[in-house]
Amino acid sequence: MTETTVGDLTAQLSPLPPDAPVRLALNPFFPMAHRIGALVASHDEHGRATVFIAQHPDDDSDTYLPPDVAIQLMWHPPTSAPPR
Repeated sequence: MTETTVGDLTAQLSPLPPDAPVRLALNPFFPMAHRIGALVASHDEHGRATVFIAQHPDDDSDTYLPPDVAIQLMWHPPTSAPPR
């Protein structure tokens, strides 16, 4: 598995509107959107420089991930509502 670097993240974010909120999409089986809190530079278990992104301390964790985002992440297949 290839790891995302700070450079990768910067490149992916740079073309986006700078005032757009950023959310973490977590748990493919119960997809929720979480606000980002602190970013902490440290080292992983192998001594490599690593950045950790924390959940915001005031995150209420009750925001569902939009279905189209779960589909784009390939967490859920595209579905349609059953016919009435």
